[in-house]
Amino acid sequence: MATLLFRKPKPETVGEPRTGIIDIGSNSIRLVVYQGPERLPAILFNEKVMAGLGRGLAETGAITASALDVAADALARFAAVAREMEVTRLRTVATAAVRDASNGKVLLNSARDLALDVELLSGEQEATAAGYGVLSAIPLADGIVGDLGGGSLELIRVRAGRVHERVSFPLGVLRIAAVRAKGQGALQRTVARSLQEAGWLRKGEGLPLYLVGGSWRALARLDMHIGQYPLPVIHQYAMSADAIARMGRTISHVNKPWLRAIPGLSAARSANLGDATALLTVLLKHLGSDTTIVSAFGLREGLLYGALDPAVRAQDPLIVATRDEGRRHGRFSEHGDLLDGWIAPLFTRDEPEMARLRLAACLLADVGWRANPEFRAERGVEVALHGNWVAIDARGRALVAQALYTSLGGGIETPEPLGVLASPTDLKRAVHWGLAMRLGQRMSGGLAGPLQRSSLADDGMTLTLHVAATDLALYSETVERRHASLASALGRKALITG
Repeated sequence: MATLLFRKPKPETVGEPRTGIIDIGSNSIRLVVYQGPERLPAILFNEKVMAGLGRGLAETGAITASALDVAADALARFAAVAREMEVTRLRTVATAAVRDASNGKVLLNSARDLALDVELLSGEQEATAAGYGVLSAIPLADGIVGDLGGGSLELIRVRAGRVHERVSFPLGVLRIAAVRAKGQGALQRTVARSLQEAGWLRKGEGLPLYLVGGSWRALARLDMHIGQYPLPVIHQYAMSADAIARMGRTISHVNKPWLRAIPGLSAARSANLGDATALLTVLLKHLGSDTTIVSAFGLREGLLYGALDPAVRAQDPLIVATRDEGRRHGRFSEHGDLLDGWIAPLFTRDEPEMARLRLAACLLADVGWRANPEFRAERGVEVALHGNWVAIDARGRALVAQALYTSLGGGIETPEPLGVLASPTDLKRAVHWGLAMRLGQRMSGGLAGPLQRSSLADDGMTLTLHVAATDLALYSETVERRHASLASALGRKALITG
């Protein structure tokens, strides 16, 4: 009888430091633990507790006793979890509610008893971190970041990879109900006056507003649900000012059970959705912005990004993440970069952004090898569409997905929902990438040597594969078919030289 040996596998991430952040916000308290590449570490653990520290703060000036109890329990759990996970560095920060409350020190003392050293962020520090968070995930962001928390609203001008002017207002989502209760037009007047006094009136004309904060992400979830958007990825989802105004009218006419039934929309967020939408509608009007872009990254990621060396900050987060994914789940760590360099001579007309997406696809080219052969193409689509990538929009995800689908044997057709997310012309280009990747994978067997000793050339009529004379045996019938398929798709004749 065979004996099965059960040995504990060596963790792939052994030796990599773990960084934790406890974020004590006005609406929620959250622990996030990160591990992986400095530029874009993966989230190892993420949990929140809706403590509602800012609820009622505008009326009483204090955090309620029940909210303090919930917060103390959450902090105790998070401190214990961080210890068990052997977090290398744990940073605890608190924002508007604790900053503004008359009894905020009670919570700070509870944290101190747990050996948590709380940084009480100023409004300016909070704004800077939110701005950095958006730049971390959207490096080319050029506009205004709006970070809506429970107790405050921060506005930050970002451009050219830097945080510029920033301001903080006591207009958190938990305070908006009290403002609206003052009568019709009260919110409109409050926002207009606040922006004018701070010198921000009409400052968003011609610029997008990048949305940060759980309440505004919940609004995007609602818009996705209403519009039956086919990709359930919130990051870089765009909404127009008109669409937001329409949603505001919709929210006022629907019941709470209907809102709670929407996937990904929590009961706590849906309760404040009307106020969050009303504030955003008014804010867009007085800033002058007519479009919004959602950012999945905010204050916590901004704290990490702000502490990085400038050279690390300059790294492309999409390429860092896909290279790390390829290293962890592919067969050979260097293969993706070599594959991209091998097929690049065929795509010299690709603009920089297209070349960047092509590289991302090549870095992920081997992630499906463990899957059942019948489902490798589907696995490629899943990784591209649903992976936790940033610095890539829905169109970019679709192109990477198409390239992987074709490369992993799915053929040249376009699977759903890619045709909704990208144009036929762009998807055709991605098919060509996929066919070239498929040829390189088969010819080389996924190994470095054959790629390094061979090359592709396109003279406009012939697609030539140059191999070393000693490698001619690698040009099998299967390789020949893939060579011919690629040549045909490009309108070329296939030629092998050695």
